[in-house]
Amino acid sequence: MKAIILAGGKGTRLAPYTTVLPKPLMPIGEMPILEIMLHQLKVYGFSEVVLCVGYLGSLLKAYFGDGEKIGIRISYSFETAPLGTAGPLRGVQGLDCTFFVMNGDLLTTVNFSQMLRFHRSHGQIATVGLARKVVKIDLGVIETSSDHALVNYIEKPEFEYDVSMGIYVFEPSVLQYLGKERLDLPDLIMQLVREKKIPMAYRSNCRWLDIGRVEDYSNAIESFEKEKEIYLLTDARPEQVTDVDRQR
Repeated sequence: MKAIILAGGKGTRLAPYTTVLPKPLMPIGEMPILEIMLHQLKVYGFSEVVLCVGYLGSLLKAYFGDGEKIGIRISYSFETAPLGTAGPLRGVQGLDCTFFVMNGDLLTTVNFSQMLRFHRSHGQIATVGLARKVVKIDLGVIETSSDHALVNYIEKPEFEYDVSMGIYVFEPSVLQYLGKERLDLPDLIMQLVREKKIPMAYRSNCRWLDIGRVEDYSNAIESFEKEKEIYLLTDARPEQVTDVDRQR
């Protein structure tokens, strides 16, 4: 099983940290966040990882090399101009079997084998991983009627949404929808919807954090330090994605 990791963004919301480091190299505890993910992929039995890199991509290659020190084979696809989050898939060779695509700034405990099994079960071209996100509004929210009368006052409400985890499973046939222009994954997913190639949603109760903002980064560090074992999979070896393939 092959995983494509998107690691080419500039991470502008994490500036000034990302002026000297690409976001996937931001440290969580004693290792970069991407190294945690690569460790997980190795434990789940992924055979190859392709890093799609752009901004400060040479630093990523210098740190991870060919993956020997982690024990997983790593190759690189360099973009010379911004291609969006889906566009880099055009430059990856050998996508002739089911493959994963994921962002390189995630701290998660998602079970990749269970996600693959779900994808196999529905037979569609794409699966989008979902997480439940609570969004807190740190203000008093006012509701009014059409004649401007105040009808409700909600202090610091919380709302829950299903959000994309930034983890996808695709069949090779998705490549025909990439086109030749810059393309982001949300646009690709909606193109599949319009083409009646309906993507399916995989809901997981896993831990999930990205480090898109400074606050998110701080939360990820705190979560990792408290429960390293659930992220580094030191308690149990999960079923591997290769086992799911053998059961087809």
